[in-house]
Amino acid sequence: MPKRERPDLPLQESDAPSCDSPLVHLDTVRQVQPGVLPVPEAQCMAEFFGVLADPTRLRLLSALANRELCVCDLAAIVKMGESAVSHQLRVLRSQRLVKYRKAGRNVYYSLADHHIISLYQEVSEHLQEQNL
Repeated sequence: MPKRERPDLPLQESDAPSCDSPLVHLDTVRQVQPGVLPVPEAQCMAEFFGVLADPTRLRLLSALANRELCVCDLAAIVKMGESAVSHQLRVLRSQRLVKYRKAGRNVYYSLADHHIISLYQEVSEHLQEQNL
């Protein structure tokens, strides 16, 4: 595959490799098709990843990957107002990425469960391997 001259530009349709002949391998299609994600599940997954497609929310998750934090500490860490941080935390809560507990007047957030921690760590490691 030839090296792209401008890797900073989006891929064009002509950049994507494709089959030389439009021969469908029916045996392969029949084997793989049952394992393909159904549309409703794909939609839910797209919404989930859409929530993660925000740098501020990812920064909040990275802070919470280390420890439970209150909203005021999170706001200081990401250098944003508490109101803006609370809004982003509500979005993360909507997909059950974070959970919270109240202690007096403070609200403490943490990652929802080990799946979220694993997902965060796996993506982080993947990106480090890619030297991004």
